[in-house]
Amino acid sequence: MLSNPYIVKPCTEDVEILFTDDDLLLVNKPAGLLSVPGRHPANKDCLITRVQRQYADARIVHRLDMDTSGIMVLALSADSHRALSQLFAERKIIKEYEANVYGTIIDDHRLIDLPLLCDWPNRPRQKVDFHHGKNAQTWVERVSQHPDGWTRVLLKPVTGRSHQLRVHLAEIGHPILGCEFYAHQRAVSMADRLQLHATKLEFCHPNSGETILGISNCPFQ
Repeated sequence: MLSNPYIVKPCTEDVEILFTDDDLLLVNKPAGLLSVPGRHPANKDCLITRVQRQYADARIVHRLDMDTSGIMVLALSADSHRALSQLFAERKIIKEYEANVYGTIIDDHRLIDLPLLCDWPNRPRQKVDFHHGKNAQTWVERVSQHPDGWTRVLLKPVTGRSHQLRVHLAEIGHPILGCEFYAHQRAVSMADRLQLHATKLEFCHPNSGETILGISNCPFQ
């Protein structure tokens, strides 16, 4: 066990390349790997440094939390980086996640609309703040119900706030299993990792104009 809480436990899983062309990469990030280097000198291992060993021009466009696994898009040039960043800013990239959450979700389909703000004394935690928070919305679809007391859901974020999916699910009483930031101890103990995986990215290719559909199969049940 690492004695320093600021040092990330090494991730032994590889980054999988799902698709590549002259402009971009689609990759599968394992859980436990940072998207970009951490501030502590010991936390330099991350997705972008690994990918740059093979693709020196690769650039981060967006991020996944360290504990979240799944699909990410990386740019391979300054032009594609600008174009992809603009697509994210304009919400023209379709993102989907799968998660296992605590308890029984009754609604087949619902929108969570709760503004979020950084909880500065406890960062990187976020919190709901109706006075100063930024607009944040997540569509939740129930996929299946399990007798062990959890529900499989499909998550479609409209916005892309930090920790948005984790906070939103916790706020409606269904924290994501294995979430040590926002779940109660029972939900944390029901999984050996954060049960959140980015399964889909769909967008218009910044150069060719073709539709790019990237899929990453969920690694947990």
